[in-house]
Amino acid sequence: MKVSQFLIGIATGAIAGSVSVLLSTPQSGSQLRSSIKTTSLDYKDKLAEVKTKLQDLKSSISRLSKESKEIVPETIQGLKKDITEWKRETTPLQHQLQAEISSIQQAIEELERTLPKPKEKVVN
Repeated sequence: MKVSQFLIGIATGAIAGSVSVLLSTPQSGSQLRSSIKTTSLDYKDKLAEVKTKLQDLKSSISRLSKESKEIVPETIQGLKKDITEWKRETTPLQHQLQAEISSIQQAIEELERTLPKPKEKVVN
């Protein structure tokens, strides 16, 4: 199918649709034109509002992207520093806890050795 035939078909369909809308509308011609003009102005206003909001959104995304490029690396560096400091501060406590656990285990083993073993019951 040729492009020109396709475009002619689209144009014919658009004209037929427009004529059928005009003939089936319950309003007079002047009322219809006024209604179409008002609606088109409303759509233009809404389109301008959407365009403004899209520009605001675009600038907000751009600003957020720029700020995140600055803030995220700083935050990561701060977290790394805090984790290193935490590890440094908790290492002595870990050693102390391990020593206490070891002494508790030794005490339990000593108690097990010194306590008399229970006598086994013979079941008949």
